[in-house]
Amino acid sequence: MIEASSFIEAAKLSGFGLFCGVPCSYLKPFINYVIDSPELRYVGAANEGDAVAIAAGANLAGVRSVAMFQNSGLGNAVNPLTSLTHTFEIPLLLIPTLRGEPSGSIDEPQHELMGSITLEMLDLMQIPWEYFPINDSEIDGSLTRSQNAMNNGHSYALVMRKDSVAPVELKSTPFKRKLNSFNSKLAAPAATRNEMIRAIQSLTQESTGAIVIASTGYTGRELYACEDRANQFYMVGSMGCAISVGLGVAISQPARKVVVLDGDGAALMRLGAQTTVGYENVKNLVHVLLDNAIHESTGGQATVSHSVNFCSIASACGYEQVFSFSNPDEVAKTVANSDSKTFIHAPILPGIPDNLPRPKLKPAQVSSRFSDFLTQ
Repeated sequence: MIEASSFIEAAKLSGFGLFCGVPCSYLKPFINYVIDSPELRYVGAANEGDAVAIAAGANLAGVRSVAMFQNSGLGNAVNPLTSLTHTFEIPLLLIPTLRGEPSGSIDEPQHELMGSITLEMLDLMQIPWEYFPINDSEIDGSLTRSQNAMNNGHSYALVMRKDSVAPVELKSTPFKRKLNSFNSKLAAPAATRNEMIRAIQSLTQESTGAIVIASTGYTGRELYACEDRANQFYMVGSMGCAISVGLGVAISQPARKVVVLDGDGAALMRLGAQTTVGYENVKNLVHVLLDNAIHESTGGQATVSHSVNFCSIASACGYEQVFSFSNPDEVAKTVANSDSKTFIHAPILPGIPDNLPRPKLKPAQVSSRFSDFLTQ
């Protein structure tokens, strides 16, 4: 057993600055120490996949990051681990716990199956791993191997067993944010996604320092087709994770405006991510929801967005400014003038341009170019 400070202070010296996760009793001392540290940032995610995506965003922005969670939630993280961090070669340090370890102490029944397959799942996802260090003499070696893997573009997992870290009591108390309400009317669709994107892109040139993250599907492809730029990140896979990636970037690059172009289907898939965004103290994040009420890139199946008031949800989650606009110029001007955490519901008409291309750059090239732009 080690002290939480022993590992975390060594990790800090190695350049790790953001820790994101979902609690587990095994991780309790670890998380408590980070929360109480004035020099580190802990982001509590709504689920394990969001934790991976937030950490990935921070890593893109130049802050080495750790995603940690109970192995019972490893399934929630499989999608971004296989279609985001692997595809874009965004390396993270992962600390999953090992509840239900076959040779360990008796645990709750829900951990039995996952406990027996956790290590195999990491192997299947091609994520190298070792057990979390339990002696001070093992810490430097674990961090060195982790960093070597990350330097080669691979995530690395330190699998934490029970009683690996000595207890730490939490001293901090959570900051309670005031609940907001949205009382304005929702706009009706009047423009296409392409018209919205062109208007936003006209005010987010590279020279402004702003960055734009586009959700998977037609949103990213249309942003690329309008004009390919180094300050743009085109998500593929990891549906619903765009806003979490944006949050990680916004935390790590507070001087830059971060614009996330989301879709209604993607937002509904990971709606809990907005609660984390609303809670975190960021002023530079603009979340634009392009809502056509269908899964357009998969055949036009309806989403349930026609019965959802996204603005009320965003307000209740803690976004500081919430709008509903259908005019592209109005949306673009709001994006450009925003100086606080903003949500814009932008209902759009269905339809895509003819012969819509896919990015010619490979995902790893997109992430490398994007990271270079952020850290230049």
